[in-house]
Amino acid sequence: MKPYGAMPHLAVLGGGYAGMAAAVEAASLGASVTVLEAGKVLGGRARRVELDGRVLDNGQHLLIGAYRELLGLMHKVGVAPESAFLRTPLDLAVHPGFRMRCPAWPAPLHLAAALVTARGLSLAERWALTRVVLSAQRHNWRCDPDLPVADWLTKSGQSAALIARFWQPLTVAALNTPLEQASTQVLFNVLRDSLGGTSADSDFLFPRIDFSALLPDAAADWLARQGGAVELGVTVKTLRSDVAGWQVNDEARRFDGVICALPPHRLSMALASVAPELAMAVEAWDFQPIVTLYLEYPRASLPQAMVGLSGGLVQWVFDHAHTHGQPNRIAVVLSAEGAHSQLPRAEMETSIVAELDAAFGWGLPSWLRSIAEKRATFACVPGLARPDNATPYATLWLAGDYTAGDYPATLEGAVQSGLKAARGIMAAFNLPRCSDE
Repeated sequence: MKPYGAMPHLAVLGGGYAGMAAAVEAASLGASVTVLEAGKVLGGRARRVELDGRVLDNGQHLLIGAYRELLGLMHKVGVAPESAFLRTPLDLAVHPGFRMRCPAWPAPLHLAAALVTARGLSLAERWALTRVVLSAQRHNWRCDPDLPVADWLTKSGQSAALIARFWQPLTVAALNTPLEQASTQVLFNVLRDSLGGTSADSDFLFPRIDFSALLPDAAADWLARQGGAVELGVTVKTLRSDVAGWQVNDEARRFDGVICALPPHRLSMALASVAPELAMAVEAWDFQPIVTLYLEYPRASLPQAMVGLSGGLVQWVFDHAHTHGQPNRIAVVLSAEGAHSQLPRAEMETSIVAELDAAFGWGLPSWLRSIAEKRATFACVPGLARPDNATPYATLWLAGDYTAGDYPATLEGAVQSGLKAARGIMAAFNLPRCSDE
């Protein structure tokens, strides 16, 4: 047992956003921290990749102004959100013809104006949208009992056009789960903190830099300055506890505590000997994919950083000229399972190129690559029992976007979980105890 008041040496398993948040917070609270990451770069499921000499990401992520913990952590490790993001008021443009923009007015006027002035909807549809959002707000953003979003929309009298142009792209982007399965309560949580928050909370934040640079790389540099370490290329296969502490794999060294920030589908390998029931329960969940296509054209541009398409495979289209200074580079995101999931990759790519040409007249790309994260997020379904950060061991904690919390699998949810795990394990070291079990 670690002597009371001594600096504990912690292992953080996984160098994604949850793991790096936990590492920074634990070090801030007095721990010596070593991060063990299997990959060659930090970031986990939001990381930098290099394709054909181009620095890209393994997927596109859109952040919002309400992500206070992530933005605060960026500041702490030396990344200025003001320069790292293109920040714009909420602006949902979905072809054909739908657009909803929030003016920079004080809340709740910004939301009321956005709902009333939404284009591409009939007067009756605008009223139906306004009515259902304001009703959710009046009920404190609670859906009791929780329902699949598709069922809630039917019950709320939302038209097919309104679902296709607003609810479908919004829900799939936010929860990465099809409407027929997605939790209305979790969608309400997202709406509460964005549309239902301040005007700044609903802002869109488009990263200008890659996702490893956005937080994890800077967190690793900050950790090194505190005497901590990040070890890349270390795959955690086993975790054991004995009288000397925690053993990772077959290494001789021991750690006083462990924060497991591995993705949920890798828990069973690491936790098989210490928390098998927990790991098996999480791995039995359904998971959802995200496919991202990067395309370069002789000439292609959008009037804004992001535009949606409805009625086909394409969901959201990003223009890197606005964010990354890369004219004619386009990113297309296909969230969750859908019609594209049944197509061979070449056929899917051909169909997407055709949809983009029909919508924008860009013709054929000069370069194209697609990246598929098959288990990008857990399926955010009603009633999902997500595990707490604490485990039966006082010095073993979980961190990840899948742990208990209000949000779906988001970067903010990952950071919140990492901070909570670090505070929990450090509190355990500040209390006298007889054993770790």
